[in-house]
Amino acid sequence: MDLSYTPEQETFRRKVRAWIKANLPPREKDSSGIEYGDPKRIAALKAWQRKLYDAGYVAMGWPKEYGGHEADVVQQTIVNEELLLARAPGLVGMMGIQMVGPTLIQFGTDEQKQRHLRKILTAEEIWCQGYSEPGSGSDLASLKTRADLVGDEFIVNGQKVWTSNAQFADWMFCLVRTDPNAPKHRGISYILIDMKSPGITVRPLIQMTGDPGFNEVFFEDVRVPRKHLVGELNQGWLVANATLAHERNMLGSTTRTQQMFNGLLRLARSRQRHGQPAAQDPVVRQRLADLMIRVEQMKFHAFRQLTDSIKKRPPGIGASVNKLVSTELNHDIAALAMELMGSYGALARTSRHVVDRGVWPIELMFTLGLIIGGGTSQIQKNIISERGLGMPRESRR
Repeated sequence: MDLSYTPEQETFRRKVRAWIKANLPPREKDSSGIEYGDPKRIAALKAWQRKLYDAGYVAMGWPKEYGGHEADVVQQTIVNEELLLARAPGLVGMMGIQMVGPTLIQFGTDEQKQRHLRKILTAEEIWCQGYSEPGSGSDLASLKTRADLVGDEFIVNGQKVWTSNAQFADWMFCLVRTDPNAPKHRGISYILIDMKSPGITVRPLIQMTGDPGFNEVFFEDVRVPRKHLVGELNQGWLVANATLAHERNMLGSTTRTQQMFNGLLRLARSRQRHGQPAAQDPVVRQRLADLMIRVEQMKFHAFRQLTDSIKKRPPGIGASVNKLVSTELNHDIAALAMELMGSYGALARTSRHVVDRGVWPIELMFTLGLIIGGGTSQIQKNIISERGLGMPRESRR
């Protein structure tokens, strides 16, 4: 296996590195107290994504007609690596770029593609996901939000929950029940909803982190043009599963995991244990080594997926492996960071004694939620065992 880059790719890497160095925005000195949906923060993140897009570094593999460059997937990998090394801000429109965008490229109409795809890349429009409902999380196909087709419009009534970004999103990609008499997987449709439509109410949900990262979304006679249907009527489960695969790859991003582990290393070198840096303590070094091995395993799995993509091979269960491994690994990284901080780990972000701006307690709680989001670890294990390894289906009593 040759994991080295070609001379041409290394030249591209140097170009990207120079651009990032010249354009990277100043790092926030204090992120405590910044709320989800803060207008100034959202505007700054949009401006950063637009700058990356104008430089040609966002969704490089997308077709040119939709704002991409049809670039080699390796080039986007190099860009992602360099952004990681520079500790650059994340992309505020990632849900659009990695979830609904690829879904529209695969299933959308020409009108939908022309209307939405470029604005996804430029961060002109931010998206949220309308999947989970009260009582319909792991068993998503049991969802009850109705969309009755009346003439050329759907009339939507119901509720969604755990909706990230809904408080500042412009659009939602949403699963609705359009045939209540069909088997539950066959009566679902996938529609695009303008979040400014009359009849939509968004209520933030305060997480245990103290942040309103999730929301409840209520629909009361919301009118959605039929032209916003993606795929065939009552065939939304097929479209939804394509989006879920993209979501699991997003949640299983190696970039986020590597950023977290690098942060853990910096913390271990700065904290003291038995009169020396914690990173030099034999027990801590062993635990760091174990986590680093898992990070490297995850990176090599990503290389395998990269090879599959280059060779146009079907992805198989790779997205589920990504999601399962990375979310649990991220939680374990945060747990060791909390242990290294000792009693300082319990301090609020507003405390003047807080360590690392208070990110580690937030990461510990937030990563626990990601283990559940996008399909729980138990569901991912079932997918891997049944679809990937050919094992018997789980007995459901």
